Amino acid sequence: MKTVPDWITQLDTPYLLIDEAKLKNNISYLKQRVELLGSHLRPHLKTLRTIEAAEYLLDSSDAPATVSTLAEAEAYAKAGYTNLLYAVGIAPAKLKRVAALRRQGIRLHILLDNLTQAQAVTDFANQFRQDFSVFIEIDSDDHRGGIKPKDPQLVAIAKTLGSHFTGLMTHAGGSYVCSNDEALRAFAKQECQAVLDAKNQLNEVGIHCSVTSVGSTPTAHFGEDFSDISEVRAGVYMTFDLVMKNIGVCDFSDIAMSVVTTVIGHNKEKNWLLTDSGWMALSRDRGTTGQKQDFGYGQVCKTDDSLLEGLCVNSTSQEHGIIELSDAYQLENFPVGHQLRILPNHACATAAMHPVYHVLMSDGSHNTWQRITGW
Repeated sequence: MKTVPDWITQLDTPYLLIDEAKLKNNISYLKQRVELLGSHLRPHLKTLRTIEAAEYLLDSSDAPATVSTLAEAEAYAKAGYTNLLYAVGIAPAKLKRVAALRRQGIRLHILLDNLTQAQAVTDFANQFRQDFSVFIEIDSDDHRGGIKPKDPQLVAIAKTLGSHFTGLMTHAGGSYVCSNDEALRAFAKQECQAVLDAKNQLNEVGIHCSVTSVGSTPTAHFGEDFSDISEVRAGVYMTFDLVMKNIGVCDFSDIAMSVVTTVIGHNKEKNWLLTDSGWMALSRDRGTTGQKQDFGYGQVCKTDDSLLEGLCVNSTSQEHGIIELSDAYQLENFPVGHQLRILPNHACATAAMHPVYHVLMSDGSHNTWQRITGW
């Protein structure tokens, strides 16, 4: 059994725990992998959304990074980070905030996939004499947003943007349904080819595309050649989660995030443990439903992070978790006051439930990180 620092069991539960050693290993591995395959990482900061985590992910203040909200962009800009891609389609009403950051010298890039957005950007730019940097989103897998690589509208959008056009971006979110290495490698190749096909279409009409951006955590880990790609984006890789475990991107031992919880009661008739971590601590995300193993609301571990095989949080209410014990476990082994760790289904969703993270530093000491909130 691993030694557990005293402070881990002395804090009020539920709380979110980050394992620094695992975090650092996950970050280092993917950075080296992408660079060896010919590209560079633009890490997505949305999973932990803290200034402290950015210090692990970014080598310098001008290193490329990705955000999911303008609140993140504003917070990271205030902390001195200057190269940020806001990777959600731009709402025209938000251009004022984008412009304010760009006037501060922040290279904030925005994303869009239709002519209405493009015209809103150029209209704002002309009215206020403001420059923008815009990525056009390419649909590489029918997953969500974006424009098909060979859609004629792509050229029309780029022409409307004119000098504000910077590059092409795609996100292979469909890779989350993969369950074997071969499928993940194929998805990664498809993702890269989509932006290259789009770039070629623009080249044919004389429109220069300076940046091609691809990425998801699964495809970043299974792509075989990024030499023609400017940058690769990934986010949840820093902590991983059970969805990534099911896909085959990581193992349990790589998951750097857990929720520490306390047993607060028993249902003896049903052989249930009641804990103080409901969906307000774990999130309602049931991302492992439909995957090869359903972990309910999270995999149960001991406080030393060793697995309790076959145990998950089966159901939740707002502040209660229910763990249904199998015949291999007895209620008396989990007395009231006993603490456990829960590995999350979706790290981003679980982190969002906690304003403060408690960090197990590599030397066993305790640190805290504050989450950036809002949109």
